[in-house]
Amino acid sequence: MSLARDCSTRCLGLVEKQMSIVERALEKAQRSLVASEPTQATGILPAAIPPSAPDEARKSATAPKDAELGTLRPRKKLVMNLEALRAAGALPPVDSERRMAAEYGRIKRPLVERASNIATDDAGMSRALLITSAVPGEGKTFTAFNLALSLSRERDYHALLIDTDVARPHLSHLLNVRNEQGFLDSLRNPAIDIEQLILETDFPGLTVLPVGGQSDQDSELLASRRMAELMGRLVAADERRLIVLDSPPLLYTNEARELTNAVGQIVLVVRAGVTPQQVVFEAISLLGEGRVASLLLNQVPPSSARGRYYGYGQYGDYGRAGADQDSA
Repeated sequence: MSLARDCSTRCLGLVEKQMSIVERALEKAQRSLVASEPTQATGILPAAIPPSAPDEARKSATAPKDAELGTLRPRKKLVMNLEALRAAGALPPVDSERRMAAEYGRIKRPLVERASNIATDDAGMSRALLITSAVPGEGKTFTAFNLALSLSRERDYHALLIDTDVARPHLSHLLNVRNEQGFLDSLRNPAIDIEQLILETDFPGLTVLPVGGQSDQDSELLASRRMAELMGRLVAADERRLIVLDSPPLLYTNEARELTNAVGQIVLVVRAGVTPQQVVFEAISLLGEGRVASLLLNQVPPSSARGRYYGYGQYGDYGRAGADQDSA
């Protein structure tokens, strides 16, 4: 009996010793689990992302929210609807495309030559072209769009088309990017990188910068030092970039006059047989002494020229919501 009790005592001690080891292991695991869980005192920990998760899922789960830090959404590619653009008058009819391409090939050549002339000593600003007119209805938006398309085909350059018609951003409406962040947003907020707002398109060599959000201070923004800095950055960012700005008419808005100070070349679109000569002279006088503007005669009748340009009709009350704009 003594021997049996002694064995029983030793066996019980062994079992107790083993249970103690297991219990300590369980307690250690429980403490580790509790330490890894979020509490009301420490706040919420980031969600765990499995290493095997796709890269995009990991980026989406760990990236800060746009609203919290003011970061920009990923840029999307702009796919142009050619049929809609033709219907709106932004592109020539299909049977006139080849002739129009040839015409704009001739129009762009002196502009490209000046842009590539390093002897101009203007810090590359000759690569920034402002397309404007004296009054509405001259076809400047049509000209800006088709000139940018032609420039995008250059072997040594590519084109950036910017909607700077802050009074009536018809180009942004045509391309269906009116609700995108754009030029004015970066001009207003230096924390926004303007390069991140540029949209790629399905036209090789062509990118687009929408007008962005408008405000009551747009005229002052365009006249600010920030405007000159922004254009300088766009020019310096890529020496192969030709910038085309669609501007408001010179005689209808103050914004157009401010924009002329931020570019190296100005193209004044004049509607043949419609715009009075005195109106053209008045527009040129606003450019200031020493500025040179290229005049582009638009909508020349076929009987007096080899081709015919197409453009927009009258704007109505320029900049007023609801004004009609008919294709010419």
